[in-house]
Amino acid sequence: MKPRALVMMVALAGLAAGPVTAAPLRVLSLDQCADQYVLALAPDAELALSPRADDPDSRLREAARGRRQVRPTLEAAIAFQPDVVVRYWGGEPRLLAALERRGVQVLLIDDATDMAGVQTTIRTVSAGLGHADRGEALIRHMDAQLATVSPPSGSRPGALYLTAGGFTAGRETLVGAILVAAGFANLAVSPGFAPVSVERIALNRPARFVLGFFDQIRADWRGPGRHPVVRRAAAGRVAARLPATVLSCPAWFAADATALLAHAP
Repeated sequence: MKPRALVMMVALAGLAAGPVTAAPLRVLSLDQCADQYVLALAPDAELALSPRADDPDSRLREAARGRRQVRPTLEAAIAFQPDVVVRYWGGEPRLLAALERRGVQVLLIDDATDMAGVQTTIRTVSAGLGHADRGEALIRHMDAQLATVSPPSGSRPGALYLTAGGFTAGRETLVGAILVAAGFANLAVSPGFAPVSVERIALNRPARFVLGFFDQIRADWRGPGRHPVVRRAAAGRVAARLPATVLSCPAWFAADATALLAHAP
């Protein structure tokens, strides 16, 4: 057969087979926070989510229903054969090292302590998933939510953030940044997260409380935040009750939490 005829036959065979379509990106999420990112930024990818993807405190639990869920183990990762892995806290360091040795791209969600840090993470993860445009859309959503909040012209009212487990959030935390962005002065002045005793609240009752995670009825049922003394101290002084779905992950919905707090009745 002449070379020209052979080339023609190959070309015709290619046309008959149709265009070659690329396989969808395979993305493994190692924890619930990573679930939120991959569901928002790569919903059309082949996803393997964490076992907590559709739990009540998952912001995108409805989008997670019906999706594959796997445990964050090396065996599950090898079976799924991901192209990209997204992680906030899930998975052991040995798992991540093994994945990187196999050439898998690992995208890490930083523990952001302010809105700018969240937006940096969104840009990093969205670029790694090949959807920078979707990341910018989430950032625009954040900016729009934050633009609805007007900072107070005078002194800021003080508020103490309190979880059902009896913890508060001070400086250098995203929750602290949410309080400040919503127009409050954070009464927890120490950096990081710390327990708050029932005795402290009883003896020095805060002017306002911002309650977090109290909507998780079965969580910390006997925690200090649910103590009768704390309940009485908070009566009539609750500025807002923030649901777990806006607090469980350093993501774009931190701006939703800010708007909820700022506009609470």
